[in-house]
Amino acid sequence: MSSTSRTVPPTADVVIIGGGVMGTSIAFHLAEAGVHNIVVVERGELGSGSSGKPIGGVRAQFSDPLNIALGSRSLRAWQDFPQRPGADIRLDSVGYLFLLTSDQQAADFETGVHLQNSLGVPSRMIGPREAQQLCPYLSTDGLVAAAYSPTDGHARPGLAVQGYARAAARAGVVFAPHTAVTGLDTTGDRVTAVHTDHGRISCSTVICAAGAWSARIGAMAGVHLPVRPVRRQLAFTAPLAPPAPRIPFTIDFASTAYFHNSDDGLLFGLADPEQADGFDTTWTPDWLRLFRAAARRRAPALADMETHDGWAGLYEVTPDHNALIGRSGTLPNFLYATGFSGHGFLQAPAVGEIMRDLHLDRAPFVDVTPLSADRFTTGAETRPEAHVV
Repeated sequence: MSSTSRTVPPTADVVIIGGGVMGTSIAFHLAEAGVHNIVVVERGELGSGSSGKPIGGVRAQFSDPLNIALGSRSLRAWQDFPQRPGADIRLDSVGYLFLLTSDQQAADFETGVHLQNSLGVPSRMIGPREAQQLCPYLSTDGLVAAAYSPTDGHARPGLAVQGYARAAARAGVVFAPHTAVTGLDTTGDRVTAVHTDHGRISCSTVICAAGAWSARIGAMAGVHLPVRPVRRQLAFTAPLAPPAPRIPFTIDFASTAYFHNSDDGLLFGLADPEQADGFDTTWTPDWLRLFRAAARRRAPALADMETHDGWAGLYEVTPDHNALIGRSGTLPNFLYATGFSGHGFLQAPAVGEIMRDLHLDRAPFVDVTPLSADRFTTGAETRPEAHVV
């Protein structure tokens, strides 16, 4: 990165806190729109937080219209990424396949498919036999139905971060990695400066895109951002010979066990329901027993596959598993985009656009008022999202 700094500039128009896919997307979209003097502050390397995960799913299959809109808009941007901003993110549009094992799940997903179709998403309900044709590893025993959308898939978040950051740096954005935010100055109803361990930055606007660390940043400004860190783990199989068939991003909805292609093998994941909150990202292979138990029921061949590596990262979870996107009501120049609860990578392009428009006082392509953090303190309606993994 050409425009990186170990001592921060003394002034900036916009300081973005967080150098993951969300922060770099916001920086790119702001710079593309002609906003100058942007500084991105990141406590580690760019993309070293939640965006560091090896593979990220991209989808528009959600139950909430706002999430469908964010996912669908972002899918188009991921498809266009080689041209704008110009990078290969290894997008593989293999589709998402949700496996449903109860009549209630099938009914709920059918309602979701109707809504998705009305918003231009080509998802559909399929039977167990077609699901098995798409993913030969499946056992159809106990499988009631599946939901499939062929334009979903997966890509590499780290490559997306680099692509956004390089384009933003070319446009003059300054990146300050290995720089921790230590405090914020406020005067009246304005944030006036960001303090870091490499210096103070006087600024006109602060945008919090700090992922799992956002509650701490919000507290520095007196803004309640109810985000908690939860460890999520995944594993990679040893190389498979013969190679694995090309399969969708496949999810056993009841157990949250998921698997898909990864280089010369498969990637396994599962959300451990007993996982305590915290910032620990130590990989502990014992969680694999949960995955293997689910696989024995749904994809038996996977249950005994050898794994040779793994990874642990953080979800940034809100009380209703939906994002916090908006502008503080008490500090109008403090904006935030966080709490994506596992959906941040797939929504990052659309959210970058939205944060650009909020900063420029333009109407975004979709009304994100319902995603304001204030919904948890004012009694406003929360956003239920059923398609959570």
